[in-house]
Amino acid sequence: MLDLDQPAPDHRQDALHIVFQRGKLVMDMRSREPCILSDTDLAQNRWEVAREHYIGHWSGQACFAVEIQDICDIDAMRYQAGSLYQLLGRVEDGVFALAGRAAQLLDWQRDHRFCGRCGGQMQVADGERAMACGPCKTLLYPRISPCVIMLITRGDEMLLARNARFPRPMYSSLAGFIEAGESAEDTLRREVREEVGVEVGEIEYFGSQSWPFPNQLMLGYFAEYASGEITPDHDEIAEANWYHPDDLPPVPPPSSIAGQLIQYHCRRIQSR
Repeated sequence: MLDLDQPAPDHRQDALHIVFQRGKLVMDMRSREPCILSDTDLAQNRWEVAREHYIGHWSGQACFAVEIQDICDIDAMRYQAGSLYQLLGRVEDGVFALAGRAAQLLDWQRDHRFCGRCGGQMQVADGERAMACGPCKTLLYPRISPCVIMLITRGDEMLLARNARFPRPMYSSLAGFIEAGESAEDTLRREVREEVGVEVGEIEYFGSQSWPFPNQLMLGYFAEYASGEITPDHDEIAEANWYHPDDLPPVPPPSSIAGQLIQYHCRRIQSR
């Protein structure tokens, strides 16, 4: 539903907006798509735009990522300002991806106001998605951080772990950032070894998901257990164990790729 081929319009009339204030997403609690606001919403609420980025066309309408001024009043009877996490499971995947794209573009512009090479002030480049430095001509594009996320299986069982920083009990697959010079497969084996002390054998690619917390691209894999005893590092991983599909602890929702990996493995077991 998101068309990235259409150029930015010459006007904002009838445009759609993903609105943020102080880094929080502004949501219309009366709407089925609470994060998508109209041009009328901005005008009627007299919200002053501090920064904006054209995202693309959503369902045939131009859509912008917008940050409004901190002093703008938000009607608490209709709107709620919160985290992108609040959209998970409440809206379709396409809508969540749209809001995530908006958040990443605004964060990228905010974090690259000055050139890291010469210190000059940067501006949004004409004709492409980049921040441009006038003095030294440096171009900086939106940053994407690739990560691997892997569900380790041992027959029917899955290795699930609780991250030490999770605010509540939640068990998920392992994950880690790809470092410079690594392949995704190298990262997968290294992260599993570092976090839980086991080795994996065959690896099977599953799929990917944009994860805007703040700018990850999650590459999902299945990995077969090969050897070793589970030994959590107790730095990132508080505890880990093998779990059967019939006796799962609290796991991520299917809106996340971690939840999709777990559900897919469970369906494979049930279909045998």
